Amino acid sequence: SGYTERCQYYIEKYMSVICIGHDVRLATFQMEFYHGLNSIDKYRGKNSFKCREIARNCISTMKEAAANSDWNFTNKLCLLEAKRQSLSYNHRQAIASYDASITSARKSGFIHEQG
Repeated sequence: SGYTERCQYYIEKYMSVICIGHDVRLATFQMEFYHGLNSIDKYRGKNSFKCREIARNCISTMKEAAANSDWNFTNKLCLLEAKRQSLSYNHRQAIASYDASITSARKSGFIHEQG
C-alpha cells in the first residue's frame, strides 16, 4: 500500500539526516524498529520467509538496544515480538507481549506509546 511505501521513504530520509553529527547507533536502533513494524504490516497475511527474517533481525537489534537502554527500548522490543507472535497466530503470546509493551511504555513515561 502507499502507507508502507511512504513509511520506507521517510525511514530512509530520516537516516540520511540523523546520521550527520548524531549518534549513528541510536539512529540505527530507531530505524530497525520502524523497519520491523513496516515490514510486518507490509507482509501481513503472506507469512513469507522474508517477513519472518526481517522480524527476526529487527527483534535481535531491539534486544541489543534494550540491553543498553532498557527504559527506552524494551517497550519497542515487546511490540515487535507481539507483532511477530500475531503473524504466527500465537494470540495468547501476542496479547502478553502487547501488555508487556504497554506496561513498559507506561513505566518509562512514554504516554504516546501506551496504545
